[in-house]
Amino acid sequence: MSLESTLLARADSTCELCAAGSALSVYAVPPASDGSEAQSVLLCETCQYQIDNPGNEDANHWRCLNDSMWSQVPAVQVLAWRMLTRLRAEGWPQDLLDMLYLEDDVQAWAQATGEGQDAVAMVEHRDSNGAALHAGDTVTLIKDLNVKGANFTAKRGTAVRNISLVQDNPEQIEGRVEGQRIVILTQFVKKTG
Repeated sequence: MSLESTLLARADSTCELCAAGSALSVYAVPPASDGSEAQSVLLCETCQYQIDNPGNEDANHWRCLNDSMWSQVPAVQVLAWRMLTRLRAEGWPQDLLDMLYLEDDVQAWAQATGEGQDAVAMVEHRDSNGAALHAGDTVTLIKDLNVKGANFTAKRGTAVRNISLVQDNPEQIEGRVEGQRIVILTQFVKKTG
């Protein structure tokens, strides 16, 4: 029995994500599919196109995941998780993601392509010299900074220990200067050590 016939039988001759009955083909689930039944799904061309071309999703088409995310087939669960994650800004996909449970190995497979990594997680904070900054680092101010609302000037050369990163802005860090917690622009600091 060929892979396509096996998947047609498993999927009852419909797309395993949206249940469309035409223009079906075998889709090897990335990143490292071995082409086996366990790592492949049967998809319609609409689903396949939107999966392979981020930014071209029709959110309403993916409301079908409300049903298909409950599939017992790990490859289907992986694709459902990836698409819900990609569309979560729409609101309703986040609700479905909150209900979806994946085994640890399936979750690792789903995340293997980088789908679902928050843009926040990928933000890199760099000092004035381009050195990567991490939470807990110590930096030195390279310029006198007027601290708005605190009525003092943070002097050039001041060490700021145990910084924290502003997660949604790669140009800002937070640190304690003269007992006050302040936001500092990364262009005005130099990493020490």
